[in-house]
Amino acid sequence: MIFNSPRNAELTTNNMKETADQLNNIIDNFFVNGPPKVDWEYKASPGKWSKREIIGHLIDSAQVNLQRFVRCTYQENFKLVYAQVEWVQAQHYQEADIPELLDLWRLLNRQIARVLAKYPADRLHAQCDTGKETETLHAVEWLAEDYLVHLNHHLNQILAR
Repeated sequence: MIFNSPRNAELTTNNMKETADQLNNIIDNFFVNGPPKVDWEYKASPGKWSKREIIGHLIDSAQVNLQRFVRCTYQENFKLVYAQVEWVQAQHYQEADIPELLDLWRLLNRQIARVLAKYPADRLHAQCDTGKETETLHAVEWLAEDYLVHLNHHLNQILAR
């Protein structure tokens, strides 16, 4: 177990505020000139998701991670996983309206940023289990950083020509 002194807790809380600011910047940059001009039907190869399905996957990721961040404020070691391929198929993102998907993605991420910006310092090391087959515990701080890495990876896929 990690114990923070008040100074360390303050520094960590500031890092979560910075993470929230980074997320807001990612959203703003994605829409800097309005919705990106993207061929939403494009697939890098057969069997891969289209860019439309990738934004759907990012919506699913936002929903799951928002639940993790919120629940970690009062609960610990709970299990919350999702079957990403099945979720994309079940939600029929390929047939969804792009402006609606982009609005949903933006709003979910703004909510995540709001939650992270004021995250309780005493809950930053709370953990949840993200493992499908085996227990895989991750602290909120790690989840937040990983969320940004994952998000940037997929946004780069979407914006790639």
